[in-house]
Formats: sequence, structure tokens, C-alpha cells
Amino acid sequence: MLSHPTADRLRELGLVGMARALEEMRRQPEAADLGFEDRLALLVDRELLERDSKRLHARLRFAGLRLQATPEDVDYRAARGLDRALFHKLTGGEWIERHENLLVTGPTGTGKTWLCCALGHRACRDNRSVLYHRVPRLLENLGLARGDGRYARMLKSLARVQVLILDDWGITPLTAEQRRDLLEIVDDRHGRASTIVTSQLPVAHWHEHIGNPTIADAVLDRLVHTAHRIELKGESLRKLRAAKASGLDAAAVA
Repeated sequence: MLSHPTADRLRELGLVGMARALEEMRRQPEAADLGFEDRLALLVDRELLERDSKRLHARLRFAGLRLQATPEDVDYRAARGLDRALFHKLTGGEWIERHENLLVTGPTGTGKTWLCCALGHRACRDNRSVLYHRVPRLLENLGLARGDGRYARMLKSLARVQVLILDDWGITPLTAEQRRDLLEIVDDRHGRASTIVTSQLPVAHWHEHIGNPTIADAVLDRLVHTAHRIELKGESLRKLRAAKASGLDAAAVA
């Protein structure tokens, strides 16, 4: 008789998880056999689970990951040179605690973005802040922000996150302004937070891509020397899956 007003009061107090658990208990006759402390423990556990779920949803929404990837879904069977032991170690997150970086290189379609999004998802689950950006678009946005007064605020937000994912490094040539922007981003984060970079270019070619030798030295010194590396190889997984799907379709028709 008191369950309905109690559930309403729990919601008024922001205890939505407890309110839902209480209503579920009312529909389960076996719950009446539990002692008071056991029932209370179930209510509290449900509230904690509900809050954890909301926090994770908020972190993932803020991160803006390009793909809905998780470490559990990574395909280790594909012939692309992915070191399973290294990737498993990276999912533990100790490198993030040490403010180290990760560089993921390889040909297009080998799963670089998928892997970095999977690690970003795991970091969100571990209650860490994550932010995903494609480098070409990020540099364009920084150029626009410089003109309308948002530049310093954008740099501050990039510096603050615990894991910054910079996808598609080296896709387009850099202007002098963009080189300086990259240096600002990397310098702000050096020794304070972790950065994941994906690129089709081997790391050995990054100095040439940046262009200005002085800025390139400064960027790579801060980015590369404290970095783990995943170097993928092989054909595009998208191409292989498309070929496999076409083969299956052809077999079905035959």
C-alpha cells in the first residue's frame, strides 16, 4: 500500500534506480521472502548500476567515437599483424595512468579507427574522459575558432581530456597555421594526458609530412618518444569482407 508513494519519493530524490527496483520487487512474490537488509542491498546495488550506466552514456556521448567498437569485438583472426598480447595490455589502461601515447599505423581499411574507438570505449567504461577527432576536420575547426574567439577555449578542452584520439593523421597537407596548432595540442598534453594517433603514413614519414623541421622535431619529440605502437599490415578488411560477401551471394545464386 505504501509502495507507490515510496517509489514516487525515491524519484523525487533522484533515486530512479531504487524506484525501479522497488517496483520490480512488488511484481516478484519471492522478493517478500528476503530480509530487510537483503532487499535494501538490492535496491542500493540497482541504484549504483543505474548511475554507472548514465555516467557511461554521458562519457560516450561526449567522446563522439566514430564507431561503436569494443575490445571484446576485436577480430584477432584477420591477418593484419595485430599483437594480441599488446592490445590486451593496452585495454588495461596503465599506459593512460602514465600519460603515454599510442600510435596506430597501417594501410587503409586495416582497422585503425576500429581499434582506437575500441580502446576509447574501454577508457570510457573505466571512468576516463575521451574525445575523438579526425585531424583534418579538427584543424579546420581550430582555424574557424581562431577567427571567432573560441580558439583558446578549444585548446583548453583538448588539453583536459584524459584520452584524445586523433584519427587520420597525415591525410592532407598542413598549412603553417595548422603546424602550429598541432604543436599547441601536443605540447599542452605532453606528460599530462594520453593521445592516440592513427595514420596511413609510417611514423618514419611523419617528420616529412609536418614539413617545418623545427616544428616537426618539437611535435615528434613530445608525441613519439613516450608512445606504444601498433603497426598493421595487409589488405583492407572492408575489401576482404566485400569479396567474401560477393562470393557467398554468387554461390547462393548458383
